Amino acid sequence: MIREEQKKVLDAWQTSARYWDKYRALIEQMFAPLTSGLVEEARIGIGQEVLDIGGGSGEPSLKISSIVGPTGSVMYTDPVAAMVETAQAEAGSRGLTNIHFKQCSGDDLPFADRTFDVAVGRLSAMFFVDPITAVREALRVIREDGYVSFVVWGPEEVNPFFSTVTDVIDRFVESPRHDPDAPDAFRFAVPGKLAGILENTEAKNVTERQLNFQITAAISFDQFWQLRTEMSETLREKMAGLAPAQLPTIKQAVADAARRYFASGTMSFPAEALIVSGRKAAV
Repeated sequence: MIREEQKKVLDAWQTSARYWDKYRALIEQMFAPLTSGLVEEARIGIGQEVLDIGGGSGEPSLKISSIVGPTGSVMYTDPVAAMVETAQAEAGSRGLTNIHFKQCSGDDLPFADRTFDVAVGRLSAMFFVDPITAVREALRVIREDGYVSFVVWGPEEVNPFFSTVTDVIDRFVESPRHDPDAPDAFRFAVPGKLAGILENTEAKNVTERQLNFQITAAISFDQFWQLRTEMSETLREKMAGLAPAQLPTIKQAVADAARRYFASGTMSFPAEALIVSGRKAAV
């Protein structure tokens, strides 16, 4: 069952990879506060060796590479081949030499014990097929007293960047019953859920911090609509089941719901995330 679940998740991200690459600059800008919060929480600094678990289209690896500098290094990992390819191409185009790339799953890291100073995951922990094993693996490959930090989305209802579209579409498309423990963007939105996993895997000094920020970009509603409906596998699936004649009605309903977030002429959504961290206990 786990293997089937893993294949489904990987196939979805393989398809999504081209859209994450297409909107790379926008995504980097929109989610920059998540990267900054993660770097701060994990105490990343010059000369460190950092593991990025589920690095997607390249962040936070690309940002971290400039922070650790030439005496440090970043090991980018992702289980999706297309994501690894786009991230590697972007690092190459930027002339970065302190990032290394490995295609692998978070629950099976091909690294020796105590290889890294820090392990981080930006918006990846929610999609771990086996979160307990993945957190154990992250702790295994970092050195004593090293940090492991993950940033995940808070509840959907306080993240209108997502809910303004999904709430409308769900009125037109029947959704299957949701499993709160299945890989999903809001899987760890409940406070304490991911922190509990870190505690159960014997991380010490586990903390959970709420991060409130604005998702901003100089884009119109039409550009936002295109970005959301292309990047999200869930939305692509749901929209494929709609009649073409329904789309203008749905888009207008979303535009009405989202109007307040484009009042200044550009996009600005309030957002909430959780940064969950722990340290590796000394043996």
